[in-house]
Amino acid sequence: MRKNPISLLLNLSRQGPKSFSPLIYRNYASPSSSSSSSAPLDSPALSRLWTRAHGLLLKVNKTTPKRFQKTESFVDKATQLLLRQRKLKEKCELEEAFESAKTKEEMLNAFKKMESAFDERELAPACLRIGLKLKEDGEDPKQIISFANRALRGFDKDDEPAFLLIAWTLHLLGSAKYDLGGELAFADGLQYIDRADRILGRLEKEGCSDEDFRPLLYAVQFESANLKVGLGWWQEVIAHLRKCLDIKEVISEKDGLGLGKANRYLAECYVAQLYFKEALPHCMKALEIHEKQLGQNSVEVASDRRLLGVIYTGLEEHEKALEQNELLRKVLKNLGLISDLLLAEIDAADMQIAVGKYETAINTLEGVVQLPDSKTRVLCNQGMFEDSKRFLEIDEDSKTRAFISMGKAFCNQGKFADSKRCLEIALGILEKKRYEKHTFIVDEPEQDAYSEIAMQYKTMNELETATSLLKKSKCYYEREGAWDRLWGGNLARHGWFRFLIGDAKNAVYFFDQSLSYFYRRFGQNHYVVGYIYNYLGVGYWERDGPEAAVMKFVEAKDILNAYLGPYHPDSIEASQNLSKAYGAIGRYALAIEFQLRVIDAWEIHCPELREARQLLVELKKKADGASLGELKKEADGAKLPVKA
Repeated sequence: MRKNPISLLLNLSRQGPKSFSPLIYRNYASPSSSSSSSAPLDSPALSRLWTRAHGLLLKVNKTTPKRFQKTESFVDKATQLLLRQRKLKEKCELEEAFESAKTKEEMLNAFKKMESAFDERELAPACLRIGLKLKEDGEDPKQIISFANRALRGFDKDDEPAFLLIAWTLHLLGSAKYDLGGELAFADGLQYIDRADRILGRLEKEGCSDEDFRPLLYAVQFESANLKVGLGWWQEVIAHLRKCLDIKEVISEKDGLGLGKANRYLAECYVAQLYFKEALPHCMKALEIHEKQLGQNSVEVASDRRLLGVIYTGLEEHEKALEQNELLRKVLKNLGLISDLLLAEIDAADMQIAVGKYETAINTLEGVVQLPDSKTRVLCNQGMFEDSKRFLEIDEDSKTRAFISMGKAFCNQGKFADSKRCLEIALGILEKKRYEKHTFIVDEPEQDAYSEIAMQYKTMNELETATSLLKKSKCYYEREGAWDRLWGGNLARHGWFRFLIGDAKNAVYFFDQSLSYFYRRFGQNHYVVGYIYNYLGVGYWERDGPEAAVMKFVEAKDILNAYLGPYHPDSIEASQNLSKAYGAIGRYALAIEFQLRVIDAWEIHCPELREARQLLVELKKKADGASLGELKKEADGAKLPVKA
């Protein structure tokens, strides 16, 4: 079977950032990067935005007094004019104080003084600017939403609405809702983003030439992708990111950094959906741009190379994946990113296991286990206790993964005792962390570890232990009520375990639930859906007999043939299952037809089989006309069994 497509739903992520940039993958970015900001405004853009808003505010207030009428006294008119000028001067001073404010505190203090002198319509630009500043500083999303809502109400009251400022405000609301988190917040945020998109679409048709128009269009498209990822609407995400790339190609310089990141974002999204072929050219383009602009040793290049390693692994080109991993480790070592280097070493070991280099993988993992201990001691001796403590936590995470991978290497060698010993150490670290946190609930980083350990126990035929561990790995998602990309994979694994212990009824239930999840995430024609149909066929056969399984195998065969081609091992397996099912219900003509297809397909993979088959045909021709008795006699002489 294709290299564990479920577990390739990736370590997208073992990465930290909440924003889309992957969703799936670890970006080696600075901790200070914005948590969500889909397309963060640079300082010039913020300056332009406030200048435009400030100009609107002045336009509202700096009105020219009408000529006074003859019926009113000169003194009355002069007094009124003086009062208006004084009020206007006061407003101008308040505006200038707000405009000169640099910090959040200065802005809020200046705004508080403005509230008594301006109405809501006039305060809208200032509310927007405060909301953008709070967003830039990573403040509480609820506070940002409060100012953004106030700005939107003010802009909507204007007789001549500033549509571009309204679109910025709607984008800010959508982005803050994304930061707030949760399906309800994502759905609310998408409504704001959709309205902004409609406004920008209308402006685009009218030929809007504002210099901030396309950056805003990019920001809105990117935030829409973020929110739809949160809602699990993956089928629409790629379209938004492709549009983002098109916009960047227009507004960015040739081979600019913005264009490089846009290519990587799209590649990451393809990988999140397991479309590795489609991801490859975009990731290569991102790497080309980042190397040209930043040199070999940069966090952007590190992120690109790690993603390339994942793509090549998904394409089962493990040697190329190892090559990228080796280059990645050099970059991380030069940058001094020890924790990321350890994770890259573990990735390298997993790739070595995939190509059968078990001893090499074990040696690599032994280095991973030993390095953090020595690094922690060095930091402690230097009096850097906080750094030492932080590295100790990294040490535990790395050790857990290292021992799991080491267990896999021993398991593949048939050294089950050594494998169990490694897995027990990993489980001990996981249980210790849960005990120290005073919780028996599995957190997200731990659930994948339990799932991987469960799969290894299944390989060693320890099915009860495997099922128990898998329950722990899925309780995180039951607690959160969220559909993460690994959740569907855990459902499928749990179904398979249920099938192996003879519980076909529950196996079918879990496979059906997994199928519903992958339908929503990937659509009905994705090859992962084909795998699930194949599993379902096995479950239905065990529970209800071969007739119930036939249509599931047909669906699996059609999807896998279309996506992987008829000569891929997984496609061949689906055809083999279909042949067995037709044979079991007495439809022998169809069973023979599909079995011939299986044989033809395997001959592509094994030239020796094709040669053996041709030799058999030649022998049959030579033997044509000879009696069965003579053939048996010759076979007995050669000590070869022959069936009548």
